[in-house]
Amino acid sequence: MNKRVLLVEDEPNIIEAIRFILSRDGWRVDTHADGATAVEAVRARVPDVLVLDVMLPGKSGFDILKELRASPATETLPVLMLTAKGQSRDRELAERYGVNRFMTKPFANSEVLESVNALFAGATGPA
Repeated sequence: MNKRVLLVEDEPNIIEAIRFILSRDGWRVDTHADGATAVEAVRARVPDVLVLDVMLPGKSGFDILKELRASPATETLPVLMLTAKGQSRDRELAERYGVNRFMTKPFANSEVLESVNALFAGATGPA
């Protein structure tokens, strides 16, 4: 079974780092860098897990998450939110909008891999 993740991130170095660690673990990694069209990208690609940055051009990750949770097609999509903004109010807002996991930058590669795999396992049930 192909494991598919969509990474919505606009920082090239972070894109490459996450693509590398997830690809090495067998994930197919699609990327998208524009917040304004991110919801359409999610619907078109239907990933197993979404990794979503908060600060994006065009639309914030919070707004994207809120829109995804409002749609029956994506309301249960596992979402890991990444942000350089680690204030408690950011975490609270993400949780209010339905994030599954929240991680601040900089992050450990092993932490991203563990979180994505845990979200996938929770989404698909026991292996």
